[in-house]
Amino acid sequence: MQINSTSPFSSDLLRINDDKVDMTKKDGLKDEEENSAQNNKKDKEVTDSSQISKLQVTDAKVRAHEAAHLAAGGGVVTGGANFSYTRGPDGKMYAVGGEVPIDSGEASTPEATIQKARQIAAAAMAPADPSPQDFRVATSAIMMEQRARTELVREQMERINGEKSYSEQGDTTSDEESLEVSDEISIK
Repeated sequence: MQINSTSPFSSDLLRINDDKVDMTKKDGLKDEEENSAQNNKKDKEVTDSSQISKLQVTDAKVRAHEAAHLAAGGGVVTGGANFSYTRGPDGKMYAVGGEVPIDSGEASTPEATIQKARQIAAAAMAPADPSPQDFRVATSAIMMEQRARTELVREQMERINGEKSYSEQGDTTSDEESLEVSDEISIK
């Protein structure tokens, strides 16, 4: 700034005024920076709080989902739930995924396999919101049940055919009675 006055007094006054103006400008900038920093801090706190709330909801849903599998799994569950976690802005760990191990192998008989497949499907579909993996497991269980039913029918047909050959050798059991026995065996 140029001073056009010849008096040193007015120059000092002007300089003081300039200093005050400069200080006011600096103070104003400091206030703006502090306000901006406070606003940023508040925004971060709001964002962190929102993220924490979302993580808490996700954690609760994941734990409830896996608990439903465990509750419905009965004898097919082979262990406890395993969770995958993420660290929230508050430093805490939140469950964001999970799984429950199950024994998906066939049982020793077709009848037992049918029951096991039903248990697997029930465990897979137990949560209120089944995942795509849950649907795949349930589908596999349904297919396992169908294979066991096919095996059961094959065994029944072999039994019927064996009875027919026995009746051909002198047994007085009619074909209709053999079929009735077969119907009683297959209904469960």
